[in-house]
Amino acid sequence: MDDSHPVVLRKPPWLKVKLPTGEGYATTLRVAREQRLHTVCEDALCPNIAECWGRKTATFMILGDICTRSCGFCAVKTGRPTELDLDEPRRTAEAVATLGIKHAVITSVNRDELEDGGAAIFAETIRRIREASPGTRVEVLTPDFLGKAEALRTVWDARPDVFAHNIECVPRLQRKVRSAAHYERSIAVLEGAKAAGLLSKTGIQVGHGESWEELLGVMDDLARIRLDVFTIGQYLQPGREYLPVRRYYTPEEFVRLRDEARARGIPYVMSGPLVRSSYRAEEPFER
Repeated sequence: MDDSHPVVLRKPPWLKVKLPTGEGYATTLRVAREQRLHTVCEDALCPNIAECWGRKTATFMILGDICTRSCGFCAVKTGRPTELDLDEPRRTAEAVATLGIKHAVITSVNRDELEDGGAAIFAETIRRIREASPGTRVEVLTPDFLGKAEALRTVWDARPDVFAHNIECVPRLQRKVRSAAHYERSIAVLEGAKAAGLLSKTGIQVGHGESWEELLGVMDDLARIRLDVFTIGQYLQPGREYLPVRRYYTPEEFVRLRDEARARGIPYVMSGPLVRSSYRAEEPFER
């Protein structure tokens, strides 16, 4: 396929989603606005926002809303970030407590200009949530912190219930899809989390032009490091300026991918067209 004139694929019917409405959605929106918080649900144009916010849960995005990287798949703003908001962990914890969230997922933009990449803010957010809502599980979805061991230890030492870091795509496509990220570095980050005694999680989006064999190779790598939770979802182009969708996988193919990952020994796999890394993140614990 000619990258300069990609074919625009028609979105299949199984990717249709509901418009956000209802009391739960309104409440989640109000709390996020009152606490002056960003959510990846809004900033990354997540297709599941109606469902998740309707259940009064959201994935809060800390460290501001401007990312230092410019990934080809991501709708989050890029540029020069503003100064750190040191009160953000407290407000995030208050929002979690107000909404009664039982499994909180906290993610962030990349802040490569900071020495620790924002790791200390992640750790403080974990501590604040534990204080404000003791019964809440805390899952963090972090950047790679450029592989800096001290930054990673800062987050691991805060003992989140789940440590997640997404590989996003197969190794061959990393340079095109993920700005400034490396597949081997991401695998090493996940392996380090396991060595630190944490539950590890990663996610991948298909539809960038990967082969089936490449996906199976990724599963082999994740099984080797004894990954705990793996999510597989369909890449959706957030705008004309982003990478095009090369292929839409069918629901049946997502079932096959799930079965392949499980057969390799990955304990929990969520695979489906609209699956995202924080989608129904509580389910592995409920099952």
